[in-house]
Amino acid sequence: MIKLIFVSILATLFLAGTFATLTGCSTVAGGGKEMEQGGKAVKDEANENK
Repeated sequence: MIKLIFVSILATLFLAGTFATLTGCSTVAGGGKEMEQGGKAVKDEANENK
């Protein structure tokens, strides 16, 4: 009985960790795209004002 509870808790923690990691990666990737677009806008503005 204790072994079943331990395995259930371990599986839950593993799945929660996996979900958190995947969610974090998506957030970082989205942030990188936004920063890239911001950099492009600054570069374009600098080229216009040369």
